[in-house]
Amino acid sequence: MKDFSRDLISDRQIDQCFADMRSVCGGVREDYFALLYLEKEHNIPREKAVNRVAFGGNDYGIDAFHFDPDRRNLYLFQFKYSASYSLFKTSFKRLIDIGVQRIFTEPNRDENKNQMLLQLRNSLHENRSMIDQVCFRFVFTGDPQEAERSKLLEKLREDLENKKYLAEQFFAPREIGFLIDYRSSTGKVAQPQAIRPNSSFSVPMEDLVVLSGPDGQKMHIGFIRLTDLGVMHRTIGQRFFDRNIRYGLGESEAVNRAISRSLRQTVIDRSEDPNVFAFNHNGITLFAEKVEPVDNGQYRLTTPRLLNGAQTVTTLAGFREDNKDNPKLTEGQATFEAIRVLCKIITDADPKFVTRVTINNNRQNPVEPWNLHANDESQLELQDKLITDVGIYYERQENAFDQLSAEDLEDYGISEDSVAIQMLKLSQTFLVTDGFISRISEMRRVFEDDRVYEQVFRQARLKADSRHMVLCYKVQFRLRKLANEIEQKGQNKYWFISRARYLLWALLCQGLLNHEDLEELSEKHGKTMSVPAEYTELLVWLATARVRPLLSELMKDRDYADKVQQENLSFLRTDRAFEKCMLMAHKKWRWVHRKLQ
Repeated sequence: MKDFSRDLISDRQIDQCFADMRSVCGGVREDYFALLYLEKEHNIPREKAVNRVAFGGNDYGIDAFHFDPDRRNLYLFQFKYSASYSLFKTSFKRLIDIGVQRIFTEPNRDENKNQMLLQLRNSLHENRSMIDQVCFRFVFTGDPQEAERSKLLEKLREDLENKKYLAEQFFAPREIGFLIDYRSSTGKVAQPQAIRPNSSFSVPMEDLVVLSGPDGQKMHIGFIRLTDLGVMHRTIGQRFFDRNIRYGLGESEAVNRAISRSLRQTVIDRSEDPNVFAFNHNGITLFAEKVEPVDNGQYRLTTPRLLNGAQTVTTLAGFREDNKDNPKLTEGQATFEAIRVLCKIITDADPKFVTRVTINNNRQNPVEPWNLHANDESQLELQDKLITDVGIYYERQENAFDQLSAEDLEDYGISEDSVAIQMLKLSQTFLVTDGFISRISEMRRVFEDDRVYEQVFRQARLKADSRHMVLCYKVQFRLRKLANEIEQKGQNKYWFISRARYLLWALLCQGLLNHEDLEELSEKHGKTMSVPAEYTELLVWLATARVRPLLSELMKDRDYADKVQQENLSFLRTDRAFEKCMLMAHKKWRWVHRKLQ
């Protein structure tokens, strides 16, 4: 590959190309970034390159293509003239939803396809026997390594990889490579990632029953061997759980203890018939890109993912590990392989439908409303932001952090290996900094009401300083100590402080965000989850010297005099109480209400 890092594509070059070619090719200015890249990177003459670039949209996520006969690679490009990898999000979605399908299997379903797509299709047919690898290349001006670390792009990348079978149908019976990578127009490339195989598993599932959904979705119902689920888990790893709303709940849970006990009685002690297991088990649910019969009652599952059954799979893995040196495990292998569970496999369903299925199939163990949002884009984007900005893990999936090894943390670029930021507590941090302390007592509604949820996790959060998030988040770890410090200033005077926990948290956050040395504090304490003595001392000073006099005046407010007399302190949990305190804080110290965007 030519290295043109010293011959960058500049704004001036794009403007000139746009001016020269606009009347011929149309499109928008950014389209000409793609044209220049093909010219410079692949030495394609302009008169040929213009037919390989999509000018003006309707591109299904592909901005340009190029077939390299020497490398036997077909390159499918997406371009963003920006340093932000997050702009690739919509391109990934178009490719996943319909793009790969249109390119490889259903090219004639759209009468409005652009000239580039027609050229691409011709190139595919002419060079079908010569193409050994399809390369999806995402080109921008930023750092490709940051794109590789993105949790959002990781999920979208996997979803795109799962569409490999569509390309395989076109090139069958030949096998082809399927590569997705990120490049910078500056010449930077990311550390090469191991290409994940398009995992498929042949499993015995006789007499599958198939039920069709309202929009073409299919549910295949049968019994699957427990050992086959174990093979899927060991082969795919933690990605097997990616579509689930949480990881395993741990061996201490009653359900997991019961599963483990039943496995021991069946496989090790041989005191229970293996068929009994299915009678006592609720079953599991999978999503797969494809389910197709092979022969002799075997079915091939393409890219299976677990929607429900994490407890069963993690307990199974623990059981195998605990008994790996037990000769009775080997002796009981035939019995082990005879254990089956009821299995539903969902195919031909869009992500929203799959999410709804996941939610409704995870109610046998208590599911909190915040668990149901684990795979939302806003949560993935926050996870990216916190990892990138401060190197701290954001635990959007319950129990996910405990499953990460030191190597996983290093791969994600996470420097903090002891404490994660949790979704529920971060949402509370957002609420107190917004001044909505009344909503903390109704956290279920925050996550159940779409309007409220979208306001709490609004897109503007992604523009907030992550260090400020961490500063405010950590306050909760010292609230009891800070309340005690205030009470010690006058036990009879501040008897109410235990009832003002969230108001105290909210005002302390404002004290931090209005601090004259906020930048220094952010650098020192906003990049780690530890709460050192120096930070605690600062919080103690803010609590006693700033928040304490505000609360003292609030208790004397004439609007609340009767309530204080009656010891009815519910007003301390209202947004109005926070507003009154902020009015006083502005008069005293010029504080203004600062939010985390």
